[in-house]
Amino acid sequence: MSSPSDLPDPASPELPARRRLSREARFRQLLEASWRLIGEEGTEALSLGRLAEVAGVTKPVVYDHFGTRAGLLAELYRDFDARQTALMDAALREGAADLEARASVIARCYVECVRSQGREIPGVVAALAGSPEMERIKGEYQTAFMAKCHDLLAPFAPERRLPAAGLWALLGAAESLSYAAAAGAVDAAQAIRALTDLIVGIVERGDAS
Repeated sequence: MSSPSDLPDPASPELPARRRLSREARFRQLLEASWRLIGEEGTEALSLGRLAEVAGVTKPVVYDHFGTRAGLLAELYRDFDARQTALMDAALREGAADLEARASVIARCYVECVRSQGREIPGVVAALAGSPEMERIKGEYQTAFMAKCHDLLAPFAPERRLPAAGLWALLGAAESLSYAAAAGAVDAAQAIRALTDLIVGIVERGDAS
C-alpha cells in the first residue's frame, strides 16, 4: 500500500489543472469570443449557439449569461462603451487641460475606439436597431457622454455652459466621423482634426448656431 508521502500532491504543477472559471471570468471570455466571431464572420453570424461552439462551452452556459441574442448584443455595446470611457479618462489624466487639448482627447478617443472595433461596433448597433433594449442602453450612454463633455468643456464657454443642441451636434458628428473612419471613407487623422475643430467651435460660440 502506498504511504501518504507516495501519493501525488494535489498542488503539484504536474497534475492537470481542472479549475472552473468564475462567473465574471467566463462572462469576459464569452464577450471576447463574441468580438472575435463578429470580426471574422460578421454580426449576422453571431448567435448564442455559434458563440457556444467558438468559446468551447455548452449552450446553457451562454444562455445563462445573456438570455437572448439581443441580450448578448446589448452587453457587447456596454463593453464597448466601458472601454471607450476608460480610454478617454486615461487620456484626460495625462493630457493638458486647455480647450484644444480636451477637444482633441474627446475626438481622438471616440474615433480611435470605434476604429479599433473595425466593422464590429457598427454591426452591433445595426443589429440592435429598433430594439427597446438598445434604445435604452444607447440613451443612457448618450446622456453620460454628453454630461462628461459638458463638464470638460463648459469652463471654456462664454457663459460656462453648453446648451443641449450643441452637445447633440457634438455627439452626432462624433458618431458620423468615427463610423466613416472605421469604414475607410475618410482618413482617421482628418476625422479627428475635423471633430476637434467642430468641438472647439461649439464651445467658443457657446451655442449650436
